[in-house]
Amino acid sequence: MTEPQYAHCVVNCAAYDRQGNRRDIDIEQISDVLAVDDGSFVWVGLYEPGPSVLAKLQEEFDLHPLAVEDAQNAHQRPKFETYGDSIFIAVHTAQTTDGTIRFGETHMFVGPRYFVTVRHGASSSYAPARGRLEREKALLVHGPGAALYAVLDLIVDNFMPIVDEYDRLLGELEKDVFAADFRKETVERLYWLKRDLTRLRMAAEPLQDIISHLTRMQTGLIDDVIQPYLRDVLDHAIRIQSSTETLREMLTAAVGVNLSLVTVQQGEIVKRLGAWASLLAAPTLVASWYGMNFEHMPELHGRWSYFILIGAMALVTLALYWKFKKARWL
Repeated sequence: MTEPQYAHCVVNCAAYDRQGNRRDIDIEQISDVLAVDDGSFVWVGLYEPGPSVLAKLQEEFDLHPLAVEDAQNAHQRPKFETYGDSIFIAVHTAQTTDGTIRFGETHMFVGPRYFVTVRHGASSSYAPARGRLEREKALLVHGPGAALYAVLDLIVDNFMPIVDEYDRLLGELEKDVFAADFRKETVERLYWLKRDLTRLRMAAEPLQDIISHLTRMQTGLIDDVIQPYLRDVLDHAIRIQSSTETLREMLTAAVGVNLSLVTVQQGEIVKRLGAWASLLAAPTLVASWYGMNFEHMPELHGRWSYFILIGAMALVTLALYWKFKKARWL
C-alpha cells in the first residue's frame, strides 16, 4: 500500500517482472525492487504531487534535479531532454469538460528500469494505458519503452474526439453563416471555436517533434519492437495536426464569408433605401416649386394644370420605379 503521506497524489505504484506480471508496491519499496537486477521495472503515476513526493522519487530513481524542478512547476513548454541514460518529456494534454476544452500537462521520466508520469491540470488518468499493457504482456515485457508508447498513444488518441466534435460544430454553424439575417452570436461562436482550435494546435503540434525524436533515438530505453508502434503514434499525431489546421482555415474562411455576406446585405439595404428616396424626391421637388407662392409660374392659372402636374409627377415616378426595378434596386 502507498504511504499515507503520499496517498493523495500517488495514483499508481507497481513493479512489473520480466514476464509482465504486476505487483503493487509502496514508494519506500522502489529501491528494494531496483536493487535486484531481475529485468523488472517500476511504473509510478502521480497527479499534482507535492515537493516531498518528487524529492522521494528523485532519491529512489536518481532523477536529475532540473527535470524534477520542471515536473514540480506546471505551465512548462513541451520539451524533450536527455539526462545520461534517462529522458524527460513534457507534453500538453487536452480533454473536453461540459463542452469546453480543458488543457493540462504530463511530465514523464523514462529510465532503464522505471517510468514515471506526473499529471497537472485537466489530464485524464492513464489507467487505460496500464490496463491495455497488462492485457498485452507481449508489449509490456519490453519495459519502460512500452509504457511510454502506451501513454503517448493515449494522449494522442484523446485529441481526436475533440477534433471530431469541433468539425461537427463547424458543420452546424455553416447554416448560420449563410442565413439571411445577421446574428452576432454566430461570429462570436466562430471566434471562440477558432481560439480553442489554436490552443489545441499549440498543444498537439509539439507532440510530432517529440515522438519523431523518439523514433530516431538509438538507445536501449526503446527497443526495435516498440519503434513501429511509436511510428504509428506519430502518424496519428500528424493526422490530428493536419485536421486541426484544416479546421482553423475553414473557420477563418467562415468568418470572412459571414462578414462579406453582412456587407453585401447592408449594400442591398442601402440601394433599396436610395431607390425609395429617389422615388419620393421627384414629386417632392415638383410640388415644392409650386408651393413657393409665386404668381408667374407655368400653367399656374390653367384649368387642367393641377391634373397635368399630377400626371407628370406620376409618369416620372413610374419611370424611376421601372428603372430601379430593372436594375434590381427594388
